Amino acid sequence: MDIQRIVILAGLAVTAWLLLQAWQEDYGAQNAPAPTVVSAENTAASADLGLPQVPSTPSESSGDVSALAPSPAEAAAEVPSLGDAVSSDPAPSTDLIRVETALHLAEIDPVGGDLVSVALRQHVTTLESQVPFPLVDPRNKYAAQSGLIGPDGTDSGGRPLYSAARSTYTMDDEGQLEVRLTHRQADGVTVVKRYTFYDDDYLIDIDFEVINSRGIPWQGALFAQIRRDSQPPMIDESIGLGMQPYVGGAVYRESEPYSKIEFEDLDDESFKEKVVGGYAAMVQHYFVTAFVPKGIGEEATENTYQGRRLGDSDLYTLGFTTPLTVIQPGATGTIGAQYYAGPKDQLRLEKITEGLDLTVDYGFLWWLSQPLFYLLNTLHGTVGNWGFAIILLTCVVKLLLYPLSAAGYRSMAKTRKLQPQLMRLKEQHGDDRQAFSQAMMDLYKKEKANPVGGCFPLLLQMPVFLALYWALMESVELRHAPFMLWIHDLSAMDPYFVLPILFGVSMYLTTMMQPEPPDPMQAKVLKLMPVIFSVFFLWFPAGLVLYWLVNNIISIAQQFYVTRQIEKADQAT
Repeated sequence: MDIQRIVILAGLAVTAWLLLQAWQEDYGAQNAPAPTVVSAENTAASADLGLPQVPSTPSESSGDVSALAPSPAEAAAEVPSLGDAVSSDPAPSTDLIRVETALHLAEIDPVGGDLVSVALRQHVTTLESQVPFPLVDPRNKYAAQSGLIGPDGTDSGGRPLYSAARSTYTMDDEGQLEVRLTHRQADGVTVVKRYTFYDDDYLIDIDFEVINSRGIPWQGALFAQIRRDSQPPMIDESIGLGMQPYVGGAVYRESEPYSKIEFEDLDDESFKEKVVGGYAAMVQHYFVTAFVPKGIGEEATENTYQGRRLGDSDLYTLGFTTPLTVIQPGATGTIGAQYYAGPKDQLRLEKITEGLDLTVDYGFLWWLSQPLFYLLNTLHGTVGNWGFAIILLTCVVKLLLYPLSAAGYRSMAKTRKLQPQLMRLKEQHGDDRQAFSQAMMDLYKKEKANPVGGCFPLLLQMPVFLALYWALMESVELRHAPFMLWIHDLSAMDPYFVLPILFGVSMYLTTMMQPEPPDPMQAKVLKLMPVIFSVFFLWFPAGLVLYWLVNNIISIAQQFYVTRQIEKADQAT
């Protein structure tokens, strides 16, 4: 039995199996219940918005926001959620407030002051359309909801109606745009909900300025939650073979900085956990939205994170509430959070809060994918083209692995020299496979040849191949990144299948340079492998196929060089 062939075929099979498992686990299609139809205008609360309960313990505050210990009666009273009194909501507004910056095209509903639509101007839907990518898409019942709940919260009795100075806001040359929404309560409290957009950052500041003009303290807490249905985004971001990327929630846990909260999990049980700092995110392919509490380090507060399914509908919420805050009579206080709506740029996300960069999910080989991406990003900074950066990355990897690869090639060349003797042994023992295997192993031992030595180059490439697979799948930098000629998007499959065909040719040449196995069946399987893998690679991203093609070309050159060196050495002796 040819051990070398068995190891190679097994290695290729394992690689294919792991790739399919990766697709199923991280990009498997979502099996979600059918969505409940909701009118496009009704962006106010439904029968139950699922806002979480607010802790009854006031937070420690600074400035003109002071902490006040509640009376025994107040402490015993349960703080209501929004869902307890939504029937008193005013009619929702049909006049949305539109915001335009260099990065965002956003719409705000005056009812509740929620972000109900966010499109990304620097990321288009398709290369052909050049339409800004709709991240927060109303068609998915997608919205970023925030407000004040608690004893005196504006949202405790239903969603408030805010007023704005104008209906359209456009970024000027200052690089910062402030949208102020005002709500005046009958008891003398004025709440100003303030959005601050930036021309160079996808992070949006959301602050509630509470002006307490009444004679008693004001008590309330901030809630911030993301609401959406479980359906895939309306813009198809499939990655081949009909697979859909992961769509679902994610939160920070002290034991797990990136913890997925899938919609199916919320079908079974609601989620609730207290965390210092943290984030609540909604993840999809290449993009993410996330609410992040303000305050880091010693200023970070313990927030209550909650996620749930809203009744029997296909609507889910994931977010947090801050501790209860008290504002003294005649004082003004500010409670705020940050909202990120943009690409999964891990270099930017890691600066916002701990764990948010892990939404760029590299799988179990993250420890290898991350340095590969950083190296790839560095090379791109030098050459300015992601395709050429992939080629240079391949060269670097092959150079680093060359000492081990050369040893494998030398072993393979020595094994190839033994082919005539192996064929004679096969003829000598006929159908006695056990005797042939023993004689073959004796020959390898006598000639000091390692039958599995030639497998090392391939086996060493498998982790790199899988790691780069995740890096290319998750890196938004490669989305719509052109290479040259007909390759306009390295994250998509080759439209003309040129690269997979060239890969198949290179794989065929690689097999031809290897010793043919004595077993006819193994020989047939080996000849079919280039065809099988070429078909398999038809649906792979062009960037990944480019990597493997270049890898094969370099391997052929290295093997040819090592073989020539051995032949020259033999001729010299």
